[in-house]
Amino acid sequence: MIARWLASALLFAAMPASSVAMASEPKPVGPPSAPGYVPIGRDEQGLWAEAAEHERELKESKLIVRDAAVNAYLRHVLCRTVGEEKCAAIRLYLVRAPIFNADMGPSGVLRIYTGLLLRIRDEAELAAILGHEFTHFENRHSLSDMRKRRSATNWGAWLTIASFAGSNPRNFMPDFLVSYYAYSRDQEREADLAGLHRMSDAGYRAMAASNVWMHLREEKDAQARGLGIRSLKDADYGPFASHPMDVERMTYLAREGQAFSTPQRAFDGLDDYRAHLAPIWPMLIDDQIKLNDFGGSEYVLDNLARGDWTGPLLYARAELYRSRGLIDQLTAEALYRQAIVRADAPPATWRGLGLVLLRNGRADEGRAMLRDYLRRVPDAVDRAALQAMADGM
Repeated sequence: MIARWLASALLFAAMPASSVAMASEPKPVGPPSAPGYVPIGRDEQGLWAEAAEHERELKESKLIVRDAAVNAYLRHVLCRTVGEEKCAAIRLYLVRAPIFNADMGPSGVLRIYTGLLLRIRDEAELAAILGHEFTHFENRHSLSDMRKRRSATNWGAWLTIASFAGSNPRNFMPDFLVSYYAYSRDQEREADLAGLHRMSDAGYRAMAASNVWMHLREEKDAQARGLGIRSLKDADYGPFASHPMDVERMTYLAREGQAFSTPQRAFDGLDDYRAHLAPIWPMLIDDQIKLNDFGGSEYVLDNLARGDWTGPLLYARAELYRSRGLIDQLTAEALYRQAIVRADAPPATWRGLGLVLLRNGRADEGRAMLRDYLRRVPDAVDRAALQAMADGM
């Protein structure tokens, strides 16, 4: 107890200088996306310096997807959503990670994770996410968040905790913590709604923003069914949740989006979205299947198809079933065959069909398919192994 109070006293002793520093911080002038913007004040300059160090590491990361065409397309959607001038301030990085996420740093670094690209259905849904993230940057949420966290560690906060040191922590809820998390949720709502306005003003279908959260809830249901457990889609994490619940976001975005739903704002860019993701499609599918989440993965593919099972989607579903082992090999074979007769079937379809035919006891046909694949993809990374299979070795 003495050590706890001593630590609190030391923190209190440091507070006056910190408080004075906060009070004397100059107020930033103009948006951070403005050409030639320079951060002002110790807080903002410190955030930008830290962000610059993270960006240097990010540039060298092996997880960065460097496909020029895909990156150019993502930037095109961003610039359409926020405007060419503001877009110029953003450095965009596509990170290979099979999770639904994107984030924006205080200095204009935008990270998009590949799992997000697989979970949104069209360009309009992508624009809703990008508009959301840009709002965090433009409204300096990182700077506000840092100052809020710092104020939450002042003497009063520590005194509150110390005074309850002997009680059950479940019996109290410090007001400063409740305030901090509510503040984070308010920022998310602000970014959601501002992002909706940005994408709608750019001519995108407004209801796409609400659909993103509806689909995420449905995916959680599918995951739970696949695992035989209760869905957590409506789990309420209480006042310490840093984001609004998915059902809340789905609802207020639908309410707001209704006012923007006009023929002039109805572009979804489905065909463009599918075409521009084609170069990295096999990678997206491979990473998703490795999550070993059959129920969730099947939902993601069905949601993307919307009843139109294209060659790439049939290929993806075949890969998913092939990953399940002997029980689903015949289903996988049928799906590969359905995909392979379509003009838009990805080259990897011939590889998958060859492998499943070998497993299903159709060796000659399987080897022929593998040879066909190697003719289509002469620089395949697994060429040596596949060639040995094709040769019957």
